[in-house]
Amino acid sequence: MKIKIWNVQGTNKNTGHKADCRSWKISPAQLNNLRTGRGGAEQVNNSKNTGEILLELNSLVGLHGVKKLIEEIYSYIEIQKMRQKEKLVSEPLGLHMIFKGNPGTGKTTVARILGKLFKEVGVLPKGHLIEVERADLVGEFIGHTAQKTRDQIKRALGGILFIDEAYSLARGGDKDFGKEAIDALVKGMEDHRDSLILILAGYQDEMDWFVETNPGLRSRFPIHITFPDFSNRELLAIADLMLQQRQYYLSNGAREEFRYVIEKEHKRHEHSGNARLVRNLIERAIRRQAVRLLQRESDLSRKDLMAINREDLEGASDQI
Repeated sequence: MKIKIWNVQGTNKNTGHKADCRSWKISPAQLNNLRTGRGGAEQVNNSKNTGEILLELNSLVGLHGVKKLIEEIYSYIEIQKMRQKEKLVSEPLGLHMIFKGNPGTGKTTVARILGKLFKEVGVLPKGHLIEVERADLVGEFIGHTAQKTRDQIKRALGGILFIDEAYSLARGGDKDFGKEAIDALVKGMEDHRDSLILILAGYQDEMDWFVETNPGLRSRFPIHITFPDFSNRELLAIADLMLQQRQYYLSNGAREEFRYVIEKEHKRHEHSGNARLVRNLIERAIRRQAVRLLQRESDLSRKDLMAINREDLEGASDQI
């Protein structure tokens, strides 16, 4: 997709609010415009919304390289809008992307944030995310695949079509209906270049292979973002956030046990550093805590109801 500014008069000229000023290098003048309301109420609201979206992105644990690249994309869009206003030549930027990484490393979460961001800065009219996989695109007979793919493209118009495990579309060779889906996707990108962004996602090695199977794909997807596995420290931070949202917390013993479990999982499986493991561990621990508390005869305090103890996590990884 090439940048086309929707509703240019009402789109954001500023770049955020105080909370994410340091992360996104927002100038004092831009912040003052936001505080004083210069540029109109609609512009201020857009600036506030954009700032909140950027703050949501920056609040994600880890993903430093991902955040940096998205900052570059966002900054480029804003500068091109300023150049358009000054009647300067503005260079088009292709925004179709390839996300590479293991499951649970934040690909879908970042895609959703990008949809909201692109809507606020005027690149997409809707900004919603439609997430599909091979089964949603590939049919069972000749002609069926093209129609199924067009239907998914239609659902995604105005937003982002996110295809998980996209490499599976090319695994069957030239006679597989997956090739028909790829052809339909390429045509849809051309037909709806001003109202659709396509994101192909999957494991890094498989996505590298996928791009090589179709020379036209690399040129159509100029932005490649790699999502690394989380470190053990980052996984612990993710656990704290997930528990905080549910109004639980790890006791000191539980924190040590959680660190032991994720280190054990990492040794057992090289690519275990992802948020899905954390979520499964937490949900298992919460269920075990519930059993433990109901077996107590004494009254339960607020602290009792919130604390996850070591015993709630012991052996949890063997049952997820």
